[in-house]
Amino acid sequence: MVGVVASGSGDTALAESLAKELGWEHFQLEARRFPDTEGYVRVPDHCIDPVRSGPVALVSATFPDSAILETLFLLHALDDVRKGKMTSIKHGEKTLPDVGPGLFLVIPYFGYSRQDKRFMIGEAISAQFLASTFSKHCDGIVILDIHAPAAVENLSTPVELVSSMPEIALHLQSNVRPDFILSPDKGAVDRASEVAEAIGTPFSYLEKKRIDAHTIEHTPKDLDVDGQIVAIVDDMISTGGTICRASEALLKQGAKEVHAACTHGLFTGGAIHRLSNHVNGVHSTDSLPNPRANVSAAPALARGVLGLMDKIN
Repeated sequence: MVGVVASGSGDTALAESLAKELGWEHFQLEARRFPDTEGYVRVPDHCIDPVRSGPVALVSATFPDSAILETLFLLHALDDVRKGKMTSIKHGEKTLPDVGPGLFLVIPYFGYSRQDKRFMIGEAISAQFLASTFSKHCDGIVILDIHAPAAVENLSTPVELVSSMPEIALHLQSNVRPDFILSPDKGAVDRASEVAEAIGTPFSYLEKKRIDAHTIEHTPKDLDVDGQIVAIVDDMISTGGTICRASEALLKQGAKEVHAACTHGLFTGGAIHRLSNHVNGVHSTDSLPNPRANVSAAPALARGVLGLMDKIN
C-alpha cells in the first residue's frame, strides 16, 4: 500500500529521503510560530485527500523541547483529518468517514532517551512519559537507535526499534576501512559488534570507572591496535569528551588512525572543534541536522515503517 510521508518545521530533508526510500509522496505540513512564540500547525488543503487515502508516516523529532509540542500538535491535526473531523469556524459543519488506523510517528532522534530511570525520589522518568504520551495519539511508532529500549516497553501501540548500524558499517567499510571497532562502554557493545561483524573486524569496549558522583572515566583496555585504523562506534556523540580521551589512549598504543561514528550527532559545546583535534574523521547519520552527517537514516526508518504496516494489516 502506498502512503505519504509528512513533516513539520523540521526534518524536511530526512522526510523527503524517507519518502523516496518507500516510494511514497512527501507532504510538508504547516508549522509556524505566532509572535508570542506559541506554535501553530495545520494540515493544508492540498494534503487532506492524500492524508486520508493511505498510511501516513509523520517524521518528527523530540529534540529540542519545542519539537515535542509540535509533534503532538501535528499528530492531533492528522488524526482529526483521518477521522473525518472537518468542522471549522470558517467552513462550518463537515464530517467525513473515519479512514481507520495507519498514522505512524517516525522519530529519528528520541530526545530524553537517557532519562529512562529514576535515580532519586521525585524524579520524572521522562523517556517513559514521552513514549507513553506519543503512543496514545498514533497507531505505531518507529524509533531510530534509541539509547534505552526499555523506555518504550509495554506501550499501547506497536513500536519498531530500528538501527542505522548496517548503513554505518557500509560507510566505514567504503570510506575508512577500519581494522578494529571499539565501543565506548560495555552497554554499547551490541552496536559495535554489529558493525564489526558486518565489516569482518574484531571489536572491544572501553572500561568504565566512576571517579565520583559526577565523573566517569572511560579507559581503553590494553588493545593490540599498533598500526591499525580504529573506529569508535556509539549511538550518539554529545560533547565528544569520551571519544577524545579514548583516541588519545589509542594513539599512544600505536593506532594509525582513530575515527568516531554515531547515529545521532548532537555535537554540543564545541564538540566538532574538540573532536577535530583528536580524531581523523567524524561520521554521523542525518537523524539530526549536523555538519558531519554523511550517512542516511532513511533506509533504517523505512524498515521500521514497513514493519509497522505488517503489524496493523
